[in-house]
Amino acid sequence: MTLKDSLLWPLTLPYGALSHLRARAYRTKILKQKRLAGKVISVGNLTTGGTGKTPMVIWIAERLAAEGKSVGILTRGYHGKTASKPASPGSSVGADATDSTSDEVQLMKARLGDRVAFGVGADRFARGQELAKRGVDWFVLDDAFQHLQLARDVDIVMIDATNPFGHLLPAGRLREPKTALARSDLIVVTRSSHSPAVEAAVHRETNAPIFYAQAELDSVYSPSHAHLATHDARKQKLFAFCGIGNPGAFVADLRGWGFQIVGHKFFPDHYRYTPGDIRGIEVEARAAGASGLICTEKDRFNCPCGSVAMDLWVCAISLRVEREQDFWRTMMASIASHKSDIGA
Repeated sequence: MTLKDSLLWPLTLPYGALSHLRARAYRTKILKQKRLAGKVISVGNLTTGGTGKTPMVIWIAERLAAEGKSVGILTRGYHGKTASKPASPGSSVGADATDSTSDEVQLMKARLGDRVAFGVGADRFARGQELAKRGVDWFVLDDAFQHLQLARDVDIVMIDATNPFGHLLPAGRLREPKTALARSDLIVVTRSSHSPAVEAAVHRETNAPIFYAQAELDSVYSPSHAHLATHDARKQKLFAFCGIGNPGAFVADLRGWGFQIVGHKFFPDHYRYTPGDIRGIEVEARAAGASGLICTEKDRFNCPCGSVAMDLWVCAISLRVEREQDFWRTMMASIASHKSDIGA
């Protein structure tokens, strides 16, 4: 624990107590949940990001849509502005009634296209009601484990095996005490295929089934040179930069996928780059001997690509869920036997 974390640690006690009392208020129905007309799947985590939540939301939404279901994603749209605009008469379920500058929303829209509708905003119940009027009856809640205002049929909690827990906010990354796992229905451990220590910690709090998932490389592409492909990027010495929840994992993945990473620079999650930032990155990259830059797909939406003088590569990934069919059957069975209690 750093000196700063040590100074902040006393503040974790009231923070943890408030989190527990809030969850208890919903469990005992002192605070009432609102319910949408449809099936609601929540994907969230205990920590402040970096667990693979967004790829999981995309994976679930894609599979639901492939089964012919009418799907909507409800997300707050962190670090983005949302401008309302009327949906055109007779528009399809996939046509949006809002525009958002959130990097995660733009990434999900780029991946999912018009197969899925989006409701963006802090009031996810209101956004869900709007989508329900357009025929949506399967909702995927993005980053919603702590969003107890909205009832759900299944709670999926993502845990990064390389950095699973730690201390409560503000000294650490935990949004809630580990005891909150008691209200989870499924646990997905990312960045590992077998983690006995994480399993033991989870099973002290819940009997929810545990599954594993890993980031999988889809492609590496150049926004400005469409003819270049992944094998071209592997020939270069690359300097990585990103503003995500777990930046070290991104660099480790790149090296594991065979890319030559000669240096890196990390920024805060959802960071919006300025032309000056890009110039600074390029100075460091050239000093490290890099001939190109590489970032995450999320960073692409925060980057002024026209300001980049060096070759820029964007890394597109997806989530590979192990025992995929077992996971899907378990999730659907949990939805069918929905439990409405809130525990923590």
